[in-house]
Amino acid sequence: MFIKIHKAYRQVVAVCDSDIIGKVFEEGKAVLNLRDNFYRGDEKNSQETIEIIQDLAKEDATFNIAGKEAVKCALEAGIISEEGIKTVQGIPVALVLL
Repeated sequence: MFIKIHKAYRQVVAVCDSDIIGKVFEEGKAVLNLRDNFYRGDEKNSQETIEIIQDLAKEDATFNIAGKEAVKCALEAGIISEEGIKTVQGIPVALVLL
């Protein structure tokens, strides 16, 4: 999966499964646009991603997470719960403002 850290007044962390990056999913009024320039950063395995998420959660970061593996990592990292996961065309997505 890919993880990209955008520097702003707080860090915005984009995490996305590599097999769906660059695609657009639509369901009703919901549109999930997984833009390459927003999500494509460093490619990491699950354990590395969990560690990065946990470290950045301590820094008051926000998270934009898309895809089954990415959402699973966020669950394991403890920054989201099952109730915070939405789906668009079967793709799980979660937004986190800490």
